[in-house]
Amino acid sequence: MPAARGEFEQQPEPLPDVPALDDFSVREILGPLPALVALVHGPEHRVAYVNDAYAAAFGSRRTGAAAADACPELDELGLLPLMDQVLRSGKPRTVKSRKVRGGGSYTVTCLPAESPKEGGGVLVFAADVTDHAEAAERLRASERRHRETAVTLQRSLLPQELEQPDDLRIAATYQPGGTDAAVGGDWYDVITLGAGRTALVIGDVMGRGVRAAAVMGQLRTAVRAYARLDLPPHEVLQLLDGLASEIDASQIATCVYAVHDPNEGRLVYASAGHLPILVRDEDGTVRRAEEPTGPPLGTGGWLHTSGTIALPPGSSAVLYTDGLIERRGEDIDEGVAALERALSGATGAPQVVCDRLIRSLGVTAEHDDDVAVLVVQHPTRTGASAELFHNAALELLGGVEAAPRARAFASGVLASWRFSPELHDLGVLAASELVANSLQHGTPPMRLRLRRTDRRLIIEVTDGDDHLPRRRRAETEDEAGRGISIVATIASSWGSRRTPGGGKAVWCEFALPA
Repeated sequence: MPAARGEFEQQPEPLPDVPALDDFSVREILGPLPALVALVHGPEHRVAYVNDAYAAAFGSRRTGAAAADACPELDELGLLPLMDQVLRSGKPRTVKSRKVRGGGSYTVTCLPAESPKEGGGVLVFAADVTDHAEAAERLRASERRHRETAVTLQRSLLPQELEQPDDLRIAATYQPGGTDAAVGGDWYDVITLGAGRTALVIGDVMGRGVRAAAVMGQLRTAVRAYARLDLPPHEVLQLLDGLASEIDASQIATCVYAVHDPNEGRLVYASAGHLPILVRDEDGTVRRAEEPTGPPLGTGGWLHTSGTIALPPGSSAVLYTDGLIERRGEDIDEGVAALERALSGATGAPQVVCDRLIRSLGVTAEHDDDVAVLVVQHPTRTGASAELFHNAALELLGGVEAAPRARAFASGVLASWRFSPELHDLGVLAASELVANSLQHGTPPMRLRLRRTDRRLIIEVTDGDDHLPRRRRAETEDEAGRGISIVATIASSWGSRRTPGGGKAVWCEFALPA
């Protein structure tokens, strides 16, 4: 008869007893932990317990304390105010990467601990993050070095020293944006054109990085080359537009190019998608240069035009990039209006005005975009300073008497300005040659203009013909062709340009003794 089924089944062995958490003391649980643990009691932060890791890290510091229950290391970590907050609120608090002098770095969490007899307690749990903190510091140091290199590159592409024209006072400020190592494309320049005229330019290549900086550097170099041709502002932008497309079709840049002529007291400018020039009059009124403006450089297919805005003595002009006024969530016109308000009350030297505008618009070292500002002042001259700036002009009607009248006029004006006999004679000779050249090759109306500044004598002749003279070698038997060569030989510099309306101006300069 088969055995009962249950007689052959093996009975399971009884499971061993598993200790419950309550079977362990706090010391047994916390002691082996690799993290640093301390339990402190009361508002005096008396140390009731520290685990092995804590004792190993801070034992030497604690033995030097004034009392056995003192905690100088917690004070050094700046935790005492945090522990007070935990005691008051009963809520945990955490601080990251606190560093002990001469030791490591710790991320510390303070937890409320029940201690009825001791007036409450705090359990301090500190994780050693020294390796992480040191790696982060090395990364930050590397980023700082890269940023310093990038900013050095950017600044090296800007003018190291601004040219200072006789009739204007100029200052500029550039502030790199962000904290990364990407250079920007903001740039500016001041270019003396001769005959007292000055070109002012500011631009912004969209985007950041080495490519934007490279395009910026090439555009700035091109502007200086085109400026030497003494072209109207819109023609300069036309040339830049074509060049920008050839340099990098993916990069777009905005630009304003303006020319100041002291004889006219105004700025002639052209804009390629850039923000408007602002002019502050002597009474604090701010004017905005409006149209004309065209699309940014590099877009092609657009004929730029020039506009004008008055810049009389006592007024200031400000050229700037969008980093100064553009803010996230705000319309750009609001930013321009804010700049107008700041400029209205900004007085002082050009560099002072630059700094005040930067501060007024809230630009700080943490600003996330590059900022370039160019401030141009046309000062009012009085007293002894005014005596150094004079203009004299003579309309030339043509005929055989024109040349003698021009020589007599130049001689009288230069004598009244009390120049040395040598400079007087050279000035009369230059005026005579320029007038003779205009009488022979030009057309009415003709004008002789003499201008003196504190640093130079300028002689200029304008007429109605747009053919520009060039210096050439005259042969012995030639009866003409020597005038420009003579002027180029005796003067410090000379040049010519076309004037609005189809005429030209030919000029020369003499540097005055210091």
